[in-house]
Amino acid sequence: MVSEEGSATLNGCFEKMKEMKMEGVVITQWKDIPVELLMRILNLVDDRTVIIVSGVCSGWRDAISFGLTRLSLSWCKKNMNSLVLSLAPKLVKLQTLVLRQDNPQLEDNAVEAIANNCHELEDLDLSKSLKLTDHSLYSLARGCTNLTKLNLSGCSSFSDTALAYLTRFCRKLKVLNLCGCVEAVSDNALQAIGENSSQMQTLNLGWCENISDDGVMSLAYGCPDLRTLDLCGCVLITDESVVALANRCVHLRSLGLYYCRNITDRAMYSLAQSGVKNKHEMWRSVKKGKFDEEGLRSLNISQCTYLTPSAVQAVCDTFPALHTCSGRHSLVMSGCLNLTSVHCACILQAHRTHTAYPHPAH
Repeated sequence: MVSEEGSATLNGCFEKMKEMKMEGVVITQWKDIPVELLMRILNLVDDRTVIIVSGVCSGWRDAISFGLTRLSLSWCKKNMNSLVLSLAPKLVKLQTLVLRQDNPQLEDNAVEAIANNCHELEDLDLSKSLKLTDHSLYSLARGCTNLTKLNLSGCSSFSDTALAYLTRFCRKLKVLNLCGCVEAVSDNALQAIGENSSQMQTLNLGWCENISDDGVMSLAYGCPDLRTLDLCGCVLITDESVVALANRCVHLRSLGLYYCRNITDRAMYSLAQSGVKNKHEMWRSVKKGKFDEEGLRSLNISQCTYLTPSAVQAVCDTFPALHTCSGRHSLVMSGCLNLTSVHCACILQAHRTHTAYPHPAH
């Protein structure tokens, strides 16, 4: 597989180090290399090579145990579960772990091993782990309370009870991807997130079709620092959800409402009014040179067919960072044929410039 390539890389490193002159250090074998130097080397090699060196000598194993903070095993197409079980006890300083899979491999015992050993873990990607059950979430709740970023997208076997339990212990979560977790994401689960995850900034609830306005309103009231929220395919929500978000989440920068067909002009006008209400904060940011960071920067209202041009134009006029111009589409309106007259400030300015300076032929 990669052993020949990895071995060649290691052998090359080793030969170069043998040529180095270090005071008081004679390198003839791998075990002669100081752990501090091995830890530095770890930052220069790819993740596959890290796995290979873990079996070279005790020095490398110590370096991995004390120095490795980030690891991705997404390249592993088979036997990922066994690999995690063997590595987890060595990864006590790990902060970021990516276990994204094309084909489901990971099982609950591997996640339990991670929770039992990787207590400093902050960022964990378990996307497409279709074999995992509630047991994994309970394990993470007990052992990985420092998590700030968790990707569970496509994990369809979790329950809302287990997700709510996780939020009670992992209270530092700022980024949570639950796209496609239909059974786990209910109004009760969103209420738990609102109660326990006050630091939440980015939340993906795409295609979690069971949630209603009650759940989204719990988020709006409990997560005031929310910056990015994806509600694409949440077909039950109405204007009430958007109004609550507009009024409570003043830092909202990105909102996905694709295929939320109950959304009407009232939702758009509430977003526009929220921008006006927050104009004093926005002007303070202008003075600091941060204007582009304030207000909505991305809005997806594709397939929201009840919306009218005047309401959407009001949102576009309120938030200059929303663009309909070519190459900068941050206001996405696919499938809304009645909104073709909506344009961002760039296009309007270009039109004014063109009309102000007629072609010489005229």
